[in-house]
Amino acid sequence: MVDTEAAASRPHQHDTREAVLFGGVYGSVLACSMVAALTQYGHTSQDSRRYDAAWLLVSALASALAHGYAHYIAERAPHRRGDALRTLADEWPLIAAVLPTVALLAGAGWGWWPANGVEYLAFILNISLLFALGLVTARWSHRPWTIAIGIGVVDAMLGVVVVVANAVIK
Repeated sequence: MVDTEAAASRPHQHDTREAVLFGGVYGSVLACSMVAALTQYGHTSQDSRRYDAAWLLVSALASALAHGYAHYIAERAPHRRGDALRTLADEWPLIAAVLPTVALLAGAGWGWWPANGVEYLAFILNISLLFALGLVTARWSHRPWTIAIGIGVVDAMLGVVVVVANAVIK
């Protein structure tokens, strides 16, 4: 027999798939938004791309820390030693989702490819990641391929909204 009172008093453990979807979507949208914000003024030098990469990584770390901390303090159950660190470690998918964009921007900053126009590749990368996350998580949930593709398209539209908003705001 399961002790429901003891189970209810433990902090909520997020399913790995749930964490990957949430953190991946959040991180990919964050990366799109940060690239849009950081490239708003047309700075395309190698120095500015290294700066953009650093700020994206700092923003992702701060977002993961804030989200993990919010989860930790929102739990009404008593916490055990180490729960705060475990809660923060559960935010790894958010950090992982921004790393490809950080690498893309840093690579442009180090001269591996042209720094001018790399934001368009970053947008394509993140929109593709959003589509893949939606598709994969829908398939994990045993949804049919047609539904999974539709969910992937809806997730990708989050990135498209950021790109369109950036174009309209400029």
